[in-house]
Amino acid sequence: MTKMKWSGPISFEPVYQEKVWGGRRLESVYGRRLPKEGVLYGESWELVDREKEQVAIQSGPAAGRTLNDLWMNERRSVFGCGLLAHSASRCPLLVKILDARDDLSIQVHPPASAVASVGGEPKSEMWYIAHADPGAKLYVGLREGVTRTDFEGGINGGRTRDQVHVIEPSAGEFIFIPSGRLHAIGAGLLIYEIQQNSDTTFRVYDWDRPGTDGKLRQLHVDQSLKCIDFTDVEPRMGVPRGEVLVECEHFQVRRRVVPWGETTAAADDGAASVVTVVTGEVRCGDASFRAGDFFLVPAEAEESVRQLRNVGSADAQVLLTSLPDGS
Repeated sequence: MTKMKWSGPISFEPVYQEKVWGGRRLESVYGRRLPKEGVLYGESWELVDREKEQVAIQSGPAAGRTLNDLWMNERRSVFGCGLLAHSASRCPLLVKILDARDDLSIQVHPPASAVASVGGEPKSEMWYIAHADPGAKLYVGLREGVTRTDFEGGINGGRTRDQVHVIEPSAGEFIFIPSGRLHAIGAGLLIYEIQQNSDTTFRVYDWDRPGTDGKLRQLHVDQSLKCIDFTDVEPRMGVPRGEVLVECEHFQVRRRVVPWGETTAAADDGAASVVTVVTGEVRCGDASFRAGDFFLVPAEAEESVRQLRNVGSADAQVLLTSLPDGS
């Protein structure tokens, strides 16, 4: 197969997910054209490589090629030499926008140490708050003094909502959600989520709310109790280390301000970068992108494509997400 020469950034067609807790703000805030009128969409999967969900390139000479195709056949040119030995058969990163019109279930993702007993895939993620209505809440970790015994009793007694730690975040804040952390996103939040490529969620409480089919959604109490970190008490929102917001074994996320009229590197030399435009307008190659846009800068793109230029009327902010080298 002839290897691509990347003369521009790669934009993918998102995969939209209908959710009982979703809304339509992807349309009203970002001007997206959603697939169906009147349907509630809770998630837009901007970068995904899974058996049943797959993004494809929107336009250009590689239009229609999937992310898995790029991962398996264009890994050097798209993702860089450092990831050639990676053992995953699918791109290990998944990037989303979440639109929470209603509260999500209180849930947990399994740590790698628990997968053998509970099934599924491990999942750690980070949330970047793109918009927060006044009073909107995140539910993360346990309240001070809540023990495992208390929590198990709370499930049976309907007290789960009172045992989870509550934070009222602001736009521009972020938090890391390691596997094992009890969590839920509250109503009124738009969030950029960057995570391991996993879709395993164990629900412990769902607000006694029916799903899209009118029935209560399945809970996974036994699995949840095997996964929850009961030492995770009243965590706080993240604190940046310079540009770095989150750095873990699965991904690194940096926030960069691009001053009005100036240019900055979109990626480290020889590496790829997923760019999320938070505010403002930037140009990459011949394409312009605004808040809510996502695109991939290939590792072996032309030098002009590896630069972001602020073409808006004020400072711009972007998130730069990269995969660590290794197997």
